[in-house]
Amino acid sequence: MTMSLPDFSDLLEAGPLAPLSLPPTGVMARYFRHYGLEALITQVADIESGHVQADGFRLWTQVWTPRTALRGTVMVVHGYFDHLGLYGHLLRLLLDGGFRVVLWDLPGHGLSSGERAAIDDFATYTRCLRALLARLEAKGLITAPLIGIGQSTGAAILTTDALERSERQPWQSLVLLAPLVRPCKWQRSRLMHRLATPFIRSIPRHYRPNTTNLAFTDFLHREDPLQTDTLPLVWVGAMRNWMTHVRRLPPCELPTLILQGEQDATVDWRWNLEVLRRLLPRARIVYHQRARHHLVNESPDIRQALFRDLYHFLITRTEGPCVTPADTPDAS
Repeated sequence: MTMSLPDFSDLLEAGPLAPLSLPPTGVMARYFRHYGLEALITQVADIESGHVQADGFRLWTQVWTPRTALRGTVMVVHGYFDHLGLYGHLLRLLLDGGFRVVLWDLPGHGLSSGERAAIDDFATYTRCLRALLARLEAKGLITAPLIGIGQSTGAAILTTDALERSERQPWQSLVLLAPLVRPCKWQRSRLMHRLATPFIRSIPRHYRPNTTNLAFTDFLHREDPLQTDTLPLVWVGAMRNWMTHVRRLPPCELPTLILQGEQDATVDWRWNLEVLRRLLPRARIVYHQRARHHLVNESPDIRQALFRDLYHFLITRTEGPCVTPADTPDAS
């Protein structure tokens, strides 16, 4: 029997970013419930939700403000094929730490506009990131310091932005989770891409376990209506061009934490980390012997170990007096 998936298509037409009525109702309530976000509502003073116009896209965005004093703002950038609904574990950790959290769906992902899982140039991702930050700053929704956390492709986007803007750095620090520089078995994949591109536009996606939490993989494959079942080859071409670009950028002395699983079969992590050591010489790298690729949705024991290092990094980077929500420009 085929499982009937929830329908969130109404949210594709949701309005601009605005305060969300809590608790949410209707399709938004179903969205929160399906992705396990409803349990976090009691931790927040406010949630802004809706679409933000950026670089020709409508980006599905949420800004969660905790009830506690604010340590700063964390911008979360998800990985390829992901969307913000999958980042509840990380969201809980950040709210517990007193951070305002910005989450958004990349173009072509989740509830953002754009061809599904496709992009013709990785520079589009960084332009969207910058435009989104500018709009949130204008609304008073960025409380310094600003820290970026990115998973895989999200880590690549944040790294590129930081390297390109090193002289006018918006980031106080970065956390890179299983960062992408090149994928596993890239030499073979590059050859196959060149041979296939003239004839086909996409290939089927295979749902291989990318965490030890097999229930998460099963959820993606069978229960998540916001997943995409094909890999557009235009995205692979954009990644190939970006790989050349990012390695030519000058190093940046930005404090960075890199968390990496040693069982990661998605990215070529040994090669990647050598590149990132050169580009981000102040990076501290923490390995986990059993972790795979999707670190924010690893099994609880692995995730908790990684999150301890992440939390310690965030707290030590933001020591000092916190800002209460009443002191922020957007407070009522």
